[in-house]
Amino acid sequence: MTGSNETILVTGGSGFVGAHCVLQGIQKGYQVHTTIRSLSRADDVKQMLRNGGATEAEISNVKFFAADLMKDDGWKDACAGCSYVLHVASPFPAGAPKHEDDLIVPAREGTLRVLRAAKEASTVKRVIITSSMAAIGYGYGDVVKTKTFTEEDWTILDGPRGETIAPYQKSKAIAERAAWDWIAKEGSPMELTVINPVAIFGPALSADFCATLQFISRMLNGQLPAMPNLAFETVDVRDVADLHFRAMTSPKAAGQRYLALRDGGPISLQGIAQTLKRGLPAEETKRVGTMVIPNFVMRFAAMFQQDIALIVPEIGRVRKCSNAKAKRDFGWQPRDGDEAILSAARSLQKYGVVKP
Repeated sequence: MTGSNETILVTGGSGFVGAHCVLQGIQKGYQVHTTIRSLSRADDVKQMLRNGGATEAEISNVKFFAADLMKDDGWKDACAGCSYVLHVASPFPAGAPKHEDDLIVPAREGTLRVLRAAKEASTVKRVIITSSMAAIGYGYGDVVKTKTFTEEDWTILDGPRGETIAPYQKSKAIAERAAWDWIAKEGSPMELTVINPVAIFGPALSADFCATLQFISRMLNGQLPAMPNLAFETVDVRDVADLHFRAMTSPKAAGQRYLALRDGGPISLQGIAQTLKRGLPAEETKRVGTMVIPNFVMRFAAMFQQDIALIVPEIGRVRKCSNAKAKRDFGWQPRDGDEAILSAARSLQKYGVVKP
């Protein structure tokens, strides 16, 4: 128990990362405020917390507030009396948005709305924003082949390297830049820290799970018999939540960014499939394919399918990152990649997402 009855706000408590932050918050002894778009989701979130091992006494320390990133209503009440704010909520595309502003505007304006409410509360000492590696490692073209990204890097939105930046990556970079600009001009004495996770895996707390786990559910359900040549850094959601809390109270974290990723380097989709086959019983992975779709086939298919066109620029482009800063400043030790993948798979089986 470390909370000492302090109150924190976690935005987006029904989300994948948000729910794990709420869970760890109450398990650490904090009183937790959390925002959801509709209070009708409160019982769902409580069940997610039970699924994560929270006791009823711990769950009683959660207070729910209805708030939307695009509206002022609810944010003042949600921030009232809080010592820290973990701003986790952010729009994530189910597919290609009709216009990039459909993602950029809610991400930027929502972030600024939370910062303003936190400042007006007068009790908030620090805001921890969940950004993304998307705000760090894009726009570099073929430089990614030899580069290891750190917290010093920023996604280049209009650089000369000829790489088109997708709306999601733009939204994360623009929202984070806006946060740093705002805190420099208007935030004092309130502090800002930013967490930049890579692709997040780990256990879901319900059948309503994040986009990255769709890779695993589709593999286990036989919907991805072959896969594109994609590889990326990964991290366990429990380690992402843990890093938020380490950064929340450490004096070293004020004004800093922290990449969140496991050790071991990037893993391909094929590698994820092989991990499932290696770590789960054969009967449970009989539908998991491990073939890689040739690059030329993907490029041809992209001419006819927009969702494929979105990922083609990433084929063969692997972004390596460093977690040295988080490990150095906090002694943070992330789980290995197999555990993040296999725990995700087991949770999807538990909640009936995977067909028998």
